[in-house]
Amino acid sequence: MAAVYQALHRRVSSLACRLHSTYVRKMRYLNQLKEDDSLCRQAQTSGTFYLFHNLSPFLQKVGKKYLVPQLSAAETRQILGKLQEAEQWMEKSVLIGCSDEHRPHFALDLGALDKSVIEAELQGSFTDLRKALFVVDRKDSPLLASAQSLLRWHDSHQYCSRTGQPTEKNPAGSKRVCHASGVTYYPQVSPVVITLVSDGSRCLLARQPSFPPGMFTALSGFCDMGENVEEAVRREVAEEVGLEVESLRYSASQHWPFPSSSLMIACHALVGAQRAEISLDTLELEEARWFGLEEIVEGLKREPSSSKQDDGSFLPWFPPKQAIAHQLIREWLQQQSA
Repeated sequence: MAAVYQALHRRVSSLACRLHSTYVRKMRYLNQLKEDDSLCRQAQTSGTFYLFHNLSPFLQKVGKKYLVPQLSAAETRQILGKLQEAEQWMEKSVLIGCSDEHRPHFALDLGALDKSVIEAELQGSFTDLRKALFVVDRKDSPLLASAQSLLRWHDSHQYCSRTGQPTEKNPAGSKRVCHASGVTYYPQVSPVVITLVSDGSRCLLARQPSFPPGMFTALSGFCDMGENVEEAVRREVAEEVGLEVESLRYSASQHWPFPSSSLMIACHALVGAQRAEISLDTLELEEARWFGLEEIVEGLKREPSSSKQDDGSFLPWFPPKQAIAHQLIREWLQQQSA
């Protein structure tokens, strides 16, 4: 009986610790801000703000580093003082997180303001998100990506799809409501499979015409309605390179803001070495080919700026560390090395 009591006590104690952890407190506080409009408006007066201009985040270059400045509410109001009805502009912000000390973070798009005026005053620049994600610190990349996705969603969902009437954002930006129909809209993400195909000794990488010269990456595609991840991987590999997947395993996932808001579901797929001849879908891809171990090692070392050769062609290079495709390639390399 004493043993049962001790086991029960340990479970209760463990649960209490988890409930009072920093992470749990943060998540519950953020949920409160999403549900309590007055609490969220109050938080906007003490929170920090990440600025965007037409969905491009504001960065400051210090030496060789690019920083993502967090402006206080007072500093943000000073910028908004250049517009009329500054408080209404604060209402356009969206909640994107908070610090361990419960200082909320908001994102605000100032597309209606003169970009050059803000850049001059804050001594920085609004940078295209695709470039920004690969130059800022790795801890800032997910925050910028989720912020832009949420701002983009609000911009494209200002009207109800049923009634055509305007929808209204709640202060946190976690939903929009059509008061004419009573319908509530929530931000959604689209599942995308990204797959590194291997035949056991080589891995397959491909490129689209829109890619930067020389860049190769893993195959990817949106999941169709009704598909599970396994079915989507097998279909995409068959469609794009004409290969049949024999087995696959899940690796990890990553939010990706392009083309709107996607959840990248990363997998490794194995195809038979005897049936590894590529049949390219030229509507989707410009090129796809097998890479051996040495080519992968060299490609991971290569920078985009150093990939151009004297004859004008480009040596292969791969997505940077912030992209989940890079992780897939690294995992394959580690497996081969082992």
